[in-house]
Amino acid sequence: MTELKLIHDPDKGPLKIIGLMSGSGSNLRKILEKEQELKEKKGKFLYKIVAVFSDTYHSKACELGKEFDIPVIVRDITGYYAKRGKSRKDLKVREEYDLETIKALAPFKADIAVYAGYMSIASRPLVEAYLGINVHPADLSIKENGKRKYIGAHAVREAILAGETSLRSSIHIIEPLVDEGRLLMLSPPVPVIIDKTLNFNDPQIIRRVSEEHQERLKKQGDWIAFPKTLQYIAEGKFAQDGEGKLYFDNIPIPNGVILE
Repeated sequence: MTELKLIHDPDKGPLKIIGLMSGSGSNLRKILEKEQELKEKKGKFLYKIVAVFSDTYHSKACELGKEFDIPVIVRDITGYYAKRGKSRKDLKVREEYDLETIKALAPFKADIAVYAGYMSIASRPLVEAYLGINVHPADLSIKENGKRKYIGAHAVREAILAGETSLRSSIHIIEPLVDEGRLLMLSPPVPVIIDKTLNFNDPQIIRRVSEEHQERLKKQGDWIAFPKTLQYIAEGKFAQDGEGKLYFDNIPIPNGVILE
């Protein structure tokens, strides 16, 4: 039998998480609300957001920190680059920024980092420092010519234009290649609802329809699957073998756990 290693062993205590964010933190809020809900049900923490980190000073990180009584660290990445007179395309500076961030977060002794609306692409030091969990607004199990079909910033728009009848959020592990991480969970399907009288040759209409669906997907997909994934990790349901293949309750999940 293949030897499996739990992503988190609940016998060692609650799963400790760093929340990474850049904007409103709506996904992180839902994760925090689920944290409190589970504590009330179980009488103990299954997982715990031990700190919030923001790479922008204008995010709502401090508001979340105040509301949920969590330490907050803010390091504005735009200012970091400006102080050094460097372009955001300079990846060496990005690694320096991430290395300093890792040092700042080290005292919290977190096991996992959740990328909850974190808009900066993580460099290798940050990817390797924590097991990173991210949400992507598309079904990453769908492939074309052997490659994931709906990756990148315009995944919702591309899925709608390709004729998909429903959308899913994908919860995946952060890997060095963007949107190529191993799948943990797919959200319940969110139907694509389109007025057939709309002119899809108009870029503004396409943008509006895409934004409306992305907002629905966030509420009906992200907000369900992201907290649920963390709960299951904290309960010791997810494991991996020596090759990094993922399992749920000892069953292989090449396309993640699929919620219906």
